[in-house]
Amino acid sequence: MIAQAASDSINVAQNVGFGIIAALMIFAALSVVTTRNVVHAALWLVLVLAGVAAQYILAAAEFVAASQVLVYIGAVMVLFLFGIMLTRAQIGHEKGLNNPTWALGIPVAIVLLGLLAWVIIDAFEDDVLPDRGPTPTVALSDQFLSIYLIPFLALSFVLLAAAIGAIVLARKDR
Repeated sequence: MIAQAASDSINVAQNVGFGIIAALMIFAALSVVTTRNVVHAALWLVLVLAGVAAQYILAAAEFVAASQVLVYIGAVMVLFLFGIMLTRAQIGHEKGLNNPTWALGIPVAIVLLGLLAWVIIDAFEDDVLPDRGPTPTVALSDQFLSIYLIPFLALSFVLLAAAIGAIVLARKDR
């Protein structure tokens, strides 16, 4: 009986943590699309991606959370910021970038959200997730770091070459 009560309190804590993290992610995602400063949008996107990593930690998938932080926050956001800096875009508030009919997108988004929710609820209304323990990530990491190590390293060199190429192309020679 005590073990059941402890398990229930852990589930409640996970649900509360999920709700808090999801609310922060939704706020940050809305800030990404509403801010007029492109650098601030990229930084809000970092917060969204960090929230995804936190959700993975709540799901007991620590290896995937670490991969999320290293790949998306560490590498992709650095490339985004390089791209922002190398395009010589105007820093700060920019005017005239939004489509004048942006307000039409709000009801379309609400209708699509309702349609998606209806389809998901209709497809999975009575399904219950099985009660499982934490998934082992040892096999995943062994596979990732053995047969996929060479493609992973090759991809890192391709990204490095792309960054160097962007710097060379953006350099101003006179």
